[in-house]
Amino acid sequence: MQKERRLPGWLKMQRASGETYSKVKHIVIENHLHTICTSGNCPNIGECWNRGTATFMILGEICTRACKFCATKTGKPLPPDPEEPLRLAISIKMMGLKHCVITSVDRDDLPDGGASVWAETIRKIKLENPGITMETLIPDFDAKAELIQKIIDAGPEVISHNVETVKRLTPVIRTKAKYERSLDVISYISGKGITAKSGFMVGLGEKEDEVIQTMTDLYNSGCKILTIGQYLKPGAEYLEVVEYIPPEKFEEYKVTAQQLGFSFVESSPLVRSSFHAENHRKA
Repeated sequence: MQKERRLPGWLKMQRASGETYSKVKHIVIENHLHTICTSGNCPNIGECWNRGTATFMILGEICTRACKFCATKTGKPLPPDPEEPLRLAISIKMMGLKHCVITSVDRDDLPDGGASVWAETIRKIKLENPGITMETLIPDFDAKAELIQKIIDAGPEVISHNVETVKRLTPVIRTKAKYERSLDVISYISGKGITAKSGFMVGLGEKEDEVIQTMTDLYNSGCKILTIGQYLKPGAEYLEVVEYIPPEKFEEYKVTAQQLGFSFVESSPLVRSSFHAENHRKA
């Protein structure tokens, strides 16, 4: 049996407890909501929920894809819940959020990939929470312009779509998604004048020149906000970590990305795409 590798000291995570954490947990459970924080086994759940923030996941908790890095359940999803958009909007109001992040599972089973539910959810949140700003972390929608446009028309301030890894490793860790398709999504978003954001993981066996090429590809596609974080194995059946990248290398990547021209860069071992997302809205 393979022995589990010990996490280096720089990957110490904040304890998930406290009054604010409990409040967020109660709101999520009582309103039958899903979060990527729990579904994806995010290492930052302690810090984020302790600050009273969460990344909400719409369209259920079962994804139609089975990417080898992601702990979200995969299988045949249930039909969309018509009450979910309003429940989520009210929950965000209860939390008093001024900025929120919404993501979703992939819904390849739906004719529009769930784009209409996305649009309704954004509108409901805006209606119930005047003045709120929003980031939407969307699937690729097979890069269909008319579906991405539904999200844009609903009016989020930031639209994010993660490329997840370098081009060479994309077929290894992602299901159905393609590197070039993700770049097309970013390009379409930025081409419509919306702030485009993306992110990827390191520690999966990528080379430094591949990381720099990925940053360059994203920047050339119009991406303004970039996140880079360490891949952490979310369960026994997922890909092994090839390397734990030290904080100094993350800082080097950050400097390189800034020199390329990104408006905002988050690059450190525990960074995830929605980490400190409230700081990205004016980038």
